[in-house]
Amino acid sequence: MNAAARRLELRGIFERQEFADLATLKKRLKASESTLRRDLMALEREGVLKRVHGGALAAPGREPAYDFAWQSERMAEAKARIARATAGLVEDGQAVILDGGSTVAAVARELASRSLHVLTNSLPIAELLQHARGVELTLTGGTFDPRLGALLGPLTEHSLAAVAADVLVMGIGGATEGGFTNNNALVVGSERKMIEVSRLVVIVADHTKFGRAGLFPLAPLAAAHVVVCDSGLEPRHQEMLRAQGIRLILA
Repeated sequence: MNAAARRLELRGIFERQEFADLATLKKRLKASESTLRRDLMALEREGVLKRVHGGALAAPGREPAYDFAWQSERMAEAKARIARATAGLVEDGQAVILDGGSTVAAVARELASRSLHVLTNSLPIAELLQHARGVELTLTGGTFDPRLGALLGPLTEHSLAAVAADVLVMGIGGATEGGFTNNNALVVGSERKMIEVSRLVVIVADHTKFGRAGLFPLAPLAAAHVVVCDSGLEPRHQEMLRAQGIRLILA
């Protein structure tokens, strides 16, 4: 396959998905790593993608990487299993922070019949819980991001600084040995504050989030007490988490 054909194929890949790792691209395109790196560099200059550790991300605006509705459909079955397992970690009467994102929204659906105090910066999650009789629901302040369906920024962080939670259920953009990451600086600011005010930090993410790094550092792996993932998580990533003393639940 010549360079033009490879780059056309790569364009198609990043129009259909948010992230692709080098190992998968090498196998799919039957190209060397050095050749692929040159292709990715060329496509990055054209604004098609953003190179990150281990692979590349589709450039914002070319693919719905941050879109809540699109993310809700992605890995839906795995997210449902993750949500059921996560709900079992929450006790009635607890104060729970629910971060934005489609996997956390799946957890919110499982918690809708429970008796809880819930604080969230996610409008889709607030809509899910608005008629839940046993849930005392509080929204943070902040600036609304319509792509994410989330309230973000200094007002959000100020709201979070004023509370203390029993449990935080939080999504991530990526996880490597270097720690958890995300792809939006404002999201990272809010999530750091959520971690700071919560006694139990539960990370929920499907296996595709591991072994990849988002654009912005969020927290070291040891900031999480529990990680709930689907059974597709590779053994090396399981060991990476357990080496940090994290309880790993595979749903």
